[in-house]
Amino acid sequence: MTKLDRLNYNSLMTDIFDRTRKLIGPEALDRIKKSAVAVFGLGGVGSYAVEALARCGVERLGIVDKDKVDPTNINRQLYALNSTIGKYKTDVAKKRILDINPNITVETYALFYNQDTMNNIDLKSYDYIVDAIDTITSKVLLIEQAYKLSVPIISCMGAGNRLNPQMLQVADIYSTSVCPLARVMRNLLKKRGVPSLKVVYSQEKPIVNERTPASISFVPSVAGLILSSEVIRDIIGEI
Repeated sequence: MTKLDRLNYNSLMTDIFDRTRKLIGPEALDRIKKSAVAVFGLGGVGSYAVEALARCGVERLGIVDKDKVDPTNINRQLYALNSTIGKYKTDVAKKRILDINPNITVETYALFYNQDTMNNIDLKSYDYIVDAIDTITSKVLLIEQAYKLSVPIISCMGAGNRLNPQMLQVADIYSTSVCPLARVMRNLLKKRGVPSLKVVYSQEKPIVNERTPASISFVPSVAGLILSSEVIRDIIGEI
């Protein structure tokens, strides 16, 4: 075996979570490895949340999205490439997740979450839920079901029409301001008796207001990474 071969072999044998273990310790890493997280929505926000969760070592990931990759996704979505146009986002995501860590169990749901499909996913089987859905009715339904089942959930508010990722904040939905989507969600959730909800939202006023939101690569992605960081820190607790 040559020196180069030995280096390559040693690299392959190195624990891929070694740097994470050094940061948070073996017990916290073990909690992550035993966790199951469902991510609803694999767009500009959700795709980056999934990426971070996979690289942290989450043992089981449920990924939910009915869409196929479209050329208009390329400016901001992790799974959107010229080579993946026309493919289901769940399929592309699963392939990438398993390339990061072949030991992850990936459960794919190529569906639109609503009253007709909600029973296809056992929310209670997950330790945490990430809401990166961009349809209000589906967001409210998912949050309401998670609350009824006592499953922790974090929800992303509007990430489109913004340009400054430094304006993103983590707060309870009832403490948010500025964000038009958060305002709508506050009213709907209050009517449904949901007393609290951790959210990621932006205090930046929308630059434009269009039916189809404008977007850029670095705001939704940062929102997704913040979502994943909150999930992981809640899972490991105090270290």
